[in-house]
Amino acid sequence: MIQIAGIIGVFVAVFGGYLIAGGKMGVILSAVGPEMLIIGGSGFMTMLISGDGALVKKTLTSFGKVFKGPNWKSTDYSDLLSLLYLLLRVHQKEGAAKLEKHIETPDNSPIFSRYPRIIQDGALRDLICDTLRSVTLNNKDPHRIGEMMETAIDKRHAENMKPAKAIQTMADAFPALGIVAAVLGIIKALGAISESPEVLGRMIGAALVGTFLGVFLAYGMIGPMAGRLKAIFEEEKRMADVTRAVITSYLENLSPQICVEIGRQAVPSKLQPSFDQMETQLRDAGRMKSDGGDSGGE
Repeated sequence: MIQIAGIIGVFVAVFGGYLIAGGKMGVILSAVGPEMLIIGGSGFMTMLISGDGALVKKTLTSFGKVFKGPNWKSTDYSDLLSLLYLLLRVHQKEGAAKLEKHIETPDNSPIFSRYPRIIQDGALRDLICDTLRSVTLNNKDPHRIGEMMETAIDKRHAENMKPAKAIQTMADAFPALGIVAAVLGIIKALGAISESPEVLGRMIGAALVGTFLGVFLAYGMIGPMAGRLKAIFEEEKRMADVTRAVITSYLENLSPQICVEIGRQAVPSKLQPSFDQMETQLRDAGRMKSDGGDSGGE
């Protein structure tokens, strides 16, 4: 993974340059344990102070996403567009009563069951079903529906961003905590002022390791991880944005196929299915009959 390569590269660049310049690793290695306890331990405690148990748990599990990346792939976007196409075709051709069979119990819907990764995401599934449920209740104002969806999307996005913000807060605290560790080291050195210059030199060097570690962790490790998480959550939000674009377009009396094309244009470029790929998938999806006798397409 490129993130692992980046982390290794940071260590190689920093410590490789230090060794080339004639630095000795012994001073750093002898001091890194106590200094990391001060900086890392107190940094983690600041996260406990500023959050709650649920946030801390979510933050710790979010570190895995730095290496795993976003949940959604290109095929997921094309599956989402196909799902919305089928649901909108049911509403257009067979009416609200037929659509309700799918959105009231999506786990048992023959249309939803074709796209297991979509239905497994509870928030996205609920966004689709709750919005279309409003449509079946004759709430067909595209602006009102759009505002309702935007509120739900923004709420979920804000909740998802909390771990990234907590990690960024911890990264922001590390340089100052490094200074705290350095000051404690200087205090220790001054307490042994009668020692030989060689001993004092080692103690002052160990104290400065605290400042180094605080800055290194903040800008070389934790800060970039927080930035990576923010980018991941921003990209994952696009699935909900695509859903909003498709449904609100349908409420403006556009055909389901045109609505899907509008949604396709909202897909991030690197994940965007081509027009021909999407057309082929919609054609195939439209030919499939649902188990209950309902038709999702032609």
